[in-house]
Amino acid sequence: MATSPVIETIGQPSPAPTAIPHPRPSLAQHWKLMLVLALACLGCVAAMFVFFSHRVSTDDAQVDSHISSVSPRISGYIDKILVDDNQKVAAGELLARIDPRDYQAEVDEATAALEVATAQARSALVSVRLTSDTIRTGIESAEAAEAASESELVRSQKSWEQTSTATLNAAQAAMEAKRAVNVRAQADLARYQPLLLSADVSKLEFDGVRASAQVAASELALAEQKLAEAQKAVDIASAQTDSAKAQVNRSKAIVRQSIALRQQVEERDAQYRSSVATVERARAQLDLAKLRLSYTEIRSPISGVVTQKSVQLGDQVAPGQLLLTIVPLDQIYVTANFKETQLAHMRTGQRAVIKADMYGDLEFEGSVDSISGAAGSRQALLPPQNATGNFVKVVQRIPVKILVKRSSRSDALLRPGTNVKALVYVR
Repeated sequence: MATSPVIETIGQPSPAPTAIPHPRPSLAQHWKLMLVLALACLGCVAAMFVFFSHRVSTDDAQVDSHISSVSPRISGYIDKILVDDNQKVAAGELLARIDPRDYQAEVDEATAALEVATAQARSALVSVRLTSDTIRTGIESAEAAEAASESELVRSQKSWEQTSTATLNAAQAAMEAKRAVNVRAQADLARYQPLLLSADVSKLEFDGVRASAQVAASELALAEQKLAEAQKAVDIASAQTDSAKAQVNRSKAIVRQSIALRQQVEERDAQYRSSVATVERARAQLDLAKLRLSYTEIRSPISGVVTQKSVQLGDQVAPGQLLLTIVPLDQIYVTANFKETQLAHMRTGQRAVIKADMYGDLEFEGSVDSISGAAGSRQALLPPQNATGNFVKVVQRIPVKILVKRSSRSDALLRPGTNVKALVYVR
């Protein structure tokens, strides 16, 4: 009986399985693989260079804002406080109030002083007008009187000239003629008297001669009287002329006196201008008092959030004392300190991306606003001095101001002082 191969092998060790041989890679295949890997690495390096060469970034950046400090401009006691810490306020909103009673009293006092000064100015103006009208009327009257006096003087002089020439001469000539007639009549009478005694002439002829002598004597006496009257008229005319001259001099003196009184108008006008200046000063004092009264209401200069509130109800405050600060969260910006080696291609207006530590990967869009004119170390309180023998070159950082836009998330707000990372696309 034949034995099966299986039975025959029982109890004997099985032979080891024979391995299938694999073909060995050649040297050319090794070089191809290395070349592909090298090209991939070069591509990755080039891609990373192209990607990162167009941007610069820094972790040395903080959020900044123009924080407004609120302080009173006058002293007094706080009688109202209308805000609290971390409260949102709008520009012009009332924050606190200083007791206004003292400043209201100043306004009332200044108002009364202005009314008094205004009344005095009106009185001074009336005085100026009254004095001016009075003096002008006096001057006009004096000038009219002077003109009338001069006219009277001219008339008196003409009258005196006429009296002293024509009238006086005529009276004197008439007297001389009457005197001659009287001498002849008296001589005839003297000749006829002896003839009457000797009866050489009749009584009738003698009476006629005697009557002619009497008439001649009477006419001579009348002519002498007229001459005396003419002389008296000349004296009167001369006196009137002198009086007219004196009146003219008095009128001229009154005119000069009236003109001199114009200085009173200037004096009254100066008083009026002084009153007007007093009114302006009183009005300025009233405006100042009203301004100080308005300072009793402490209002927010900007919109923002109240922080650092240090004032309490009833506190005595003084000008310049810090009461609280207002942080405008909608007007923030980023101050990023870039290395000086990163600013070669940075320009105003370039796009920037801001990542805040408090929001993780949330990005805020922004743009470069300006680049500082000096390094941060140079703007320090005590700038470093490098004039030493052991100088070590240190890369300086330049502050760059970046304007930030609001994020799409309404609750995502950047707060001043927080750290951010700034990335700027420089190409």
